[in-house]
Amino acid sequence: MAVVSELIRRESDKTLSFGDYTLDTKSKVNDFDFNGDKYKVKTFNEVTKLERNGLFVYESIPGTAVEHFDATEAEVKFRVEGANDAQITLELEPETEYDIVVNDAEAGVMKTNLGGKLSLSVELDEGKAVDVKIAKK
Repeated sequence: MAVVSELIRRESDKTLSFGDYTLDTKSKVNDFDFNGDKYKVKTFNEVTKLERNGLFVYESIPGTAVEHFDATEAEVKFRVEGANDAQITLELEPETEYDIVVNDAEAGVMKTNLGGKLSLSVELDEGKAVDVKIAKK
């Protein structure tokens, strides 16, 4: 997996890829059209953020590259790569339990807070992508 040099792109499987953790300065793309929504991505080595229609979707600290990001009512799944371990925060349904699976290994059940935020840590080694799946219980 490589960084997303165009910062955000639509994939042939109707998913999104975004982020470039190798950048030293903040870069962003506004108003990226995808499935009738407007996306905004901000990314560099310290943070990667994704918004849809002005609302929070994804954030990683430090920055990451995300491929095949697919969010439905029932689950969110994506591949993520970074130079170091990352803290990832997603906006999901408030006060709901989710099963977390990382590289086909159960990572437990987590419950979102009142605002719907779910945060998880992912161990990353540069050049090796990790599959993440978060499914509503």
